[in-house]
Amino acid sequence: MSAALAGRHALVTGGGRGIGEAIAVALAGQGAAVTLLGRDRRRLDEVAARIGAATGVVIADVTDPTAIERAFAAAREAHGRIDLLVNNAGEAVSATFANTDAALWRRMFEVNATGAYHCIQAALPDMLEAGYGRIVNVASTAGLIGYAYCAAYCAAKHALVGLTRALAVELAPRDITVNAVCPGFTDTDIVKQAVANIRAKTGRSEREAEASLVARNPQRRLVRPAEVAHAVLYLCLPGAEAMTGQSLPIAGGEVF
Repeated sequence: MSAALAGRHALVTGGGRGIGEAIAVALAGQGAAVTLLGRDRRRLDEVAARIGAATGVVIADVTDPTAIERAFAAAREAHGRIDLLVNNAGEAVSATFANTDAALWRRMFEVNATGAYHCIQAALPDMLEAGYGRIVNVASTAGLIGYAYCAAYCAAKHALVGLTRALAVELAPRDITVNAVCPGFTDTDIVKQAVANIRAKTGRSEREAEASLVARNPQRRLVRPAEVAHAVLYLCLPGAEAMTGQSLPIAGGEVF
């Protein structure tokens, strides 16, 4: 088994399902010790059990900086300094702009942008001390273009891409890279809920609802979580040192 990340400790937020789970599996497959962070202990424990040894679980909401500090301290105590941070936790809510109240606006920013900020603040001292680190933010194609009926989500993901670019320049001399991956519609629980909402509002079949989501994708399909995980893994592996400040679309050929 390849072990290019042996001796490295990776922390993955939103690690209990979908893209986060796939990323954790990919990093562990290359020898990294992995800590899964999220709110659902049962789901996290199930994923950790499937991955096996050198996998830990910490419980925190990324919008709570005090909980994040405690969780990162527990992860550090179990597996040592944090070398790789994957900010995957996210939430998407669809609404017209007229129906986007201040609470929804704040929630989209807190989960999708400020949560990453809290986690980077918690992990960065380890990376600065070691003179090494890899930060990957799971953004979205919604961080590269606009989509109707999700202004708050698009704005938050654009903020995450902006944070990625600014921090990459700041940390470039320290052998700490900061990149984003930007999946299109991916086969996850979030997209399943979007399909259900479309069906409920329009009366379309499940197949028709899904087709409306993937219409922009030249491959006319949902992205697979493992495809996103492969991109994240590449950015964490030796040989990707010159990749920083990038926002990589994983969207079946959609051009941005």
